[in-house]
Amino acid sequence: MNSTRTLLPPLRTGLGLRPYSRLITSYTPLSRSSTVCPVYAISSTRSFATSSYLGQKPLTSKPEHILPQQRLHRPVSPHLGIYRLNINYFLSPSNRIAAVILTAPFYVFGSAYLVSPLFDWDLSSASMAAAFGTLPVAAKVAVKLFFALPFAMHCLNGVRHLMWDTAKGLTNMQTQRSGWIVAGLSVISALTLALI
Repeated sequence: MNSTRTLLPPLRTGLGLRPYSRLITSYTPLSRSSTVCPVYAISSTRSFATSSYLGQKPLTSKPEHILPQQRLHRPVSPHLGIYRLNINYFLSPSNRIAAVILTAPFYVFGSAYLVSPLFDWDLSSASMAAAFGTLPVAAKVAVKLFFALPFAMHCLNGVRHLMWDTAKGLTNMQTQRSGWIVAGLSVISALTLALI
């Protein structure tokens, strides 16, 4: 390997060869000893399969198009689409979304409460309770459910993560079971909190 690295640069310059100067292919389906050297026009004993053997279009003879055309025929690495979806794929992002739903109104209301004396806003607890009391029953339940579901999910998922910190319930079956338990208890507790 080291001898190849030390001998090839002087050999290339001595022969006056440029990279991709020509592509030597002598492959037939009957003889598997083809010689393809796309980098330098030097015959090699290494066996390469040409694209026509693989059922692909033959490579172009232009040197600048060889590598991009070869890249088009490379296999695509598997991604998330090869995995079967389970409850953990939905609980992980929903836990973070629940945290945003719970914290964003807190910061907005806190900021509004700080600037309320400047604009003569009445954001006292009594005025907020009176404003909430004037809403219809369906709107009250909807507002409470909007905050109760993320609250319940975030709390129960936090207990689940604390259990994982003790190295318990980490197998695939146990994480799926605990995920369904968290999802079910979140919906039940959110409905209970919304209907109180």
